[in-house]
Amino acid sequence: MDFFSKLGKKASETYKYTADKTSRLAKETKIKIAMNENKAKVEELYVDIGKEVYQNFIREEKVDLKEILTHKCEEIDLISSEIDRQREEILALNNKKQCENCYTEISIKDNFCPNCGASQTDSQEKSNNDNKEDTENKEIIELKNEEEE
Repeated sequence: MDFFSKLGKKASETYKYTADKTSRLAKETKIKIAMNENKAKVEELYVDIGKEVYQNFIREEKVDLKEILTHKCEEIDLISSEIDRQREEILALNNKKQCENCYTEISIKDNFCPNCGASQTDSQEKSNNDNKEDTENKEIIELKNEEEE
């Protein structure tokens, strides 16, 4: 009977590990899809900026592009910060973080980067600051989307 209870316990542990791993992979995939969508939006904005500049170049009547380009550049900045947040979320799912100095992926437990030797700040302190920035960025994105509608 001892053999079967050990076998059942091991099977249960294996199932739990597999379920957790699958869940993490699914979350990572979902984040990567959203990240790729955001990257595509940034590429679209780059193309839009190029079109605006070229059309202004060939027009007889010159238009002040500063406001148009500023708006598009601000959008790129907001989307880029969302991409950075998504990248950090993927790293966290894999128990990793990015070195603040050389941007190498390192273990979340590392106090110093094995690549460049730079000291790493407390991840809790950094995540609190990032959460404040994320909230502010999301509010700005929502306001911009409302303006466009």
